[in-house]
Amino acid sequence: MGGFGGFFDLKSAGYKDPLLVAATDGVGTKLRVAITAGKHDTVGIDLVAMCVNDLVVQGAEPLLFLDYYATGKLEVESGRDIVAGIAEGCRRAGCALIGGETAEMPGMYSAGDYDLAGFAVGAIERGHALTGEGVTAGDVVLGLGSNGVHSNGFSLVRRVVAELGLDFDAPAPFAPKRTLGECLLDPTRIYVRSCLAAIREGGVKALAHITGGGLVENLPRALPKGTGIDLKAGSWPIPPVFSWLSRDGKIPQHEMIRTFNCGIGMAVIVEAGSQEKIVKILEDHGEVAFEIGRVRKGSEDEPDVALNGELTWAG
Repeated sequence: MGGFGGFFDLKSAGYKDPLLVAATDGVGTKLRVAITAGKHDTVGIDLVAMCVNDLVVQGAEPLLFLDYYATGKLEVESGRDIVAGIAEGCRRAGCALIGGETAEMPGMYSAGDYDLAGFAVGAIERGHALTGEGVTAGDVVLGLGSNGVHSNGFSLVRRVVAELGLDFDAPAPFAPKRTLGECLLDPTRIYVRSCLAAIREGGVKALAHITGGGLVENLPRALPKGTGIDLKAGSWPIPPVFSWLSRDGKIPQHEMIRTFNCGIGMAVIVEAGSQEKIVKILEDHGEVAFEIGRVRKGSEDEPDVALNGELTWAG
């Protein structure tokens, strides 16, 4: 405590010839929901998740995390909840919280407002990075279930809430035993431990963290040129929050799958024939996994993703 920087010993972590992988991200306008609802204990988990999930798609093990917490005037109770959430996120990811910055900037933020940024560093042995270069037609696409909106698309979510005249402390239309704020603030799932276990088993060729841009814009990031993916609509369940957004918010399917994760928080591309083995490992680590599509040949331009059929929205 009180030092100008944090140290981390890569050798003691068991690496011989490591490459470092770094990622930075924030929580976006989900923070506005937390501020309005007065619930700050989960956005720290989101902050960690958005960074470490981006590391693991490269095959890297998250090692350390730092946070930046900026506000006009520090409010001790909410600040304590935020930092406790960050610590919990690091526990879930298996990485060390080695430092951070709390900045009080009067005049920059209105009363009660704050912003968060996170910085994660991971490592992978040289030659073991997941680049997606080996993905070929016939490979299987597995989807790992999300637990809600995660941390993307909240500007649209808040617009729907405002247009419907709803309050965050009122019962959620899709889960009346909980408040709308509680449901929307369910923290982003952290897929690190399960995905690392699957990678170490062998057979995983690529992963894609389904964040802003949804399935259609994130899956191509894991593909080489000359390939594409056909997704099978209806091959995974849609969480009720997305059915509500689609129905009451009058958001068409093409916009839903381009904005939200729609129930799939991480995609895992595996070689055909290994999917049962990989699914078992993922499920043993607490995931719910679905076979959602296949890799196919594509154009020599940018990889593409096609959704075949109509998504089945809950009642």
